[in-house]
Amino acid sequence: MSKSIQIFTIGFTQKSAKQFFETLSNAGVKRVIDTRLNNVSQLAGFAKKNDLAYFLEKIGGISYSHVLDLAPTQTILDEYKKQKGDWETYEKKFLQLMAERQIEDTLTPEQLDGGCLLCSEAKPHFCHRRLVAEYLHQKWGNLKVNHL
Repeated sequence: MSKSIQIFTIGFTQKSAKQFFETLSNAGVKRVIDTRLNNVSQLAGFAKKNDLAYFLEKIGGISYSHVLDLAPTQTILDEYKKQKGDWETYEKKFLQLMAERQIEDTLTPEQLDGGCLLCSEAKPHFCHRRLVAEYLHQKWGNLKVNHL
């Protein structure tokens, strides 16, 4: 890959709608790639799938897509969240899942350039969106990641 690919990541929790949409617009995000397994819960507020797609387009001219291949399985998620599993186990299982799904072949760098990986976690440290970005950087190289 010759051209550097710029991607962003963001979580919607602990942000007002104003903060969320202004952050995306100010960063120059072209598209939001939803990496959540569950994105229709009432708890998602303004980030509920259909509402989010509408708001992104109307507020910032930003396109939206939901890519389930970038989400953990329900089993992996439940083991970590509901059964209070440890992060290292979650990370290992999710990295293995991405490798099995070969996400580096199902997505193209061009699809992600200017895109923003979305999930719910406020910070990227213990979030699968960071793992997706790091995995793709390792596979493709030349990927610049900016956590918003």
